[in-house]
Amino acid sequence: MARDGRLRFLRRGKLREGLADRDGQRIASAMDELRHRGKATLHDRLHRVRTAFGLAVQAGLAAGLAYLVSHRLLKNPQPVFAPISAVGTLAASVGQRFRRTVELIVGVAVGVLVGDALIYFVGTGAWQLALVVTSAILLSIFAGASVAIVIQAAATAVLIVTLSPSTENLEFPRFIDAFLGGGIALLVTAVLLPLNPLRVINRAARPALDLLAGQLDACADAVRSRDRDAAQQALFRLRENKEELAALSEAIEGAKETSTLSPARWHRRSELTHYAEAAEPIDRAMRNTGTLIRRAVTMIEDSEPVPEPMPDAIGHLAESVRLLRQEFAAGQEPQEARERSLRAVSEAGRAYAEGVGFSGSVVIAQVRTTASDLMVASGIEQEEANRLVRQAFGENRQGEPAARNPAAHP
Repeated sequence: MARDGRLRFLRRGKLREGLADRDGQRIASAMDELRHRGKATLHDRLHRVRTAFGLAVQAGLAAGLAYLVSHRLLKNPQPVFAPISAVGTLAASVGQRFRRTVELIVGVAVGVLVGDALIYFVGTGAWQLALVVTSAILLSIFAGASVAIVIQAAATAVLIVTLSPSTENLEFPRFIDAFLGGGIALLVTAVLLPLNPLRVINRAARPALDLLAGQLDACADAVRSRDRDAAQQALFRLRENKEELAALSEAIEGAKETSTLSPARWHRRSELTHYAEAAEPIDRAMRNTGTLIRRAVTMIEDSEPVPEPMPDAIGHLAESVRLLRQEFAAGQEPQEARERSLRAVSEAGRAYAEGVGFSGSVVIAQVRTTASDLMVASGIEQEEANRLVRQAFGENRQGEPAARNPAAHP
């Protein structure tokens, strides 16, 4: 009996040790993930700071100059709106600063007009304030103004009504301040401190392209190891790409604006063409990669055959995205990115010839489509990109794919 009890105790001890080992592995994995997230979060924050540094310096310089000019040259004792207008112009979406300046001035004009007229007839007070704001908004909407003009007109009307009793001749300085602040903001961005448009775009493109390349790599690893959860996680991460794509599109618009307004950046116009034309095919590549990963998840779930070249093809796509970013940043012709895209298609053709299932065939098709998108993003015409993809895949002249291995799974 004592021996049996000792054996049971030893078995329970070994069981507890096994459970403890598994618990320890899970805890260690969770801690590693937390540390990785912490590093990623810090890296993302530092990247955002570096991206916004130039804008912050521009805003500070514009606000200081607007205050100085309004206070010293125009003798405005309370130059409040000039720096506000300057910062408001620079805080607008990059690529919309000229329009934002016009909207500020128009909004101020409407607010001053409505506020001054109604104060003259009905005076100031709570119900007068409500009437002025309502009238300014309705008049702006009736004139077909944008949301920014409507908001600025209402805000100006509020300031006119609330500050007019204590400040003489407020209306004229505010209108001048609006024009002055917006003008100085444009002067800073176009002449005094124009940002390098290519550097701005490169910084904005990095998160989007790194996300795409990273999830293609994750998908390739998941397909190679038949890890359905890892593939699903890559799909979830790729779907969170709206912020990165929006930042890239905004940066491209801002670069176009800078190269148009700033004489010092006019020579960059031709170099910006690559990025401007690449934005749409990169967006398509994102969507097609999402379809690729989604079908890869189904392929793993259905235990379809996974030929060895298939994950290699997906991995080559990831490397093509990284090369595209590097060559764009260096101002080089993206020859290596194109070559790697075609290599991905070639590997996909080998995988198809070895035999794939239904979802596998969709994965192969999406490799081809994504490679074509990347070729177009690199500056090749769509028709030529499609021809090169067909050639790399191994199709004959009639567009039929190379014959499959008869011994392979259908």
